[in-house]
Amino acid sequence: MKYRQLGDTELRVSEVSFGTWAIGGGWGEANDEESIRGLHRAMEAGVNFFDTADVYGSGHAEELLAKATKGKEDDIHIATKFCRSGDIHDLATYSEDAVRQFCENSLKRLNRERIDLYQIHCPPLAILKDGSVFEVLDKLKAEGKIRHYGVSVETVEEGLFCLTVPGVKALQVIFNLFRQKPAQELFPQASAAGAGILVRLPLASGLLTGKFTTASTFAADDHRNFNANGDQFNVGETFAGLPFAKGVELAQELAWIGEGRGNMARASMRWILENPNITCIIPGFKNVKQIEDNLATLEVPAFTADEQARLQTFYKTQVHEYIRGAY
Repeated sequence: MKYRQLGDTELRVSEVSFGTWAIGGGWGEANDEESIRGLHRAMEAGVNFFDTADVYGSGHAEELLAKATKGKEDDIHIATKFCRSGDIHDLATYSEDAVRQFCENSLKRLNRERIDLYQIHCPPLAILKDGSVFEVLDKLKAEGKIRHYGVSVETVEEGLFCLTVPGVKALQVIFNLFRQKPAQELFPQASAAGAGILVRLPLASGLLTGKFTTASTFAADDHRNFNANGDQFNVGETFAGLPFAKGVELAQELAWIGEGRGNMARASMRWILENPNITCIIPGFKNVKQIEDNLATLEVPAFTADEQARLQTFYKTQVHEYIRGAY
């Protein structure tokens, strides 16, 4: 395993880390025992960082992490998120009383005394600009409830604003071969500001595995079904904002990247890790096999300069115009 510094903090985290949305809920059925086995396998391989949220299975993902990391609290770092269990547009959701309660609830579920990275979970820009939530986070940090804080953002504009807040030490963004815009301006500025970059949805909700066809279907409780067109939350969180059929078509055109790199998924994540401004990727998983497949990304050969240019051109000429939602 290789490790990278989280911005200018003291934390060094595994390049390949893992998100827990899928094992908490929202990606169809998951098996808790298999999820725990997957978490243990990741830690055995040197993974020391996991991302979760209080709304992943209504706190279930946090509880699974507590079980899997018991006795390893000093070695395994956990990032969690808050606000989406309330009205994200209401300032009251970000009041000191509300945020303290969110924090205490997560600490209890995680069975920890401190959260390593506490993130605001995709709030509106107006809330960020109000700024009062950051004052609350500063208090929680001073009290030792949280070690550092950051923001999970939907747009480059939101991310750039967050970088003007001195306490923000990490941005969590959607970034993959279908969603390359953040690399242009946001990533270099984050690096200059001492903020780490956590990449969520590196496989565009599975499109970049190359395994889907236009006939593929998803369970009723899978966001790839109920949020395919942004009906429940930002459409960018599902298939990178692409219409599903178009995403499948574009993925087929990218099949060449998997040649000599194991498979398309590993190649897609290798491409992300080649950006020096990235701290880590946080792919999801449901079983040990997916953990091992994602970890194999570390063994994938690098892309050549010509391949990098080809992929950038592909995004600009064939992908960008089809992305929907705030970006």
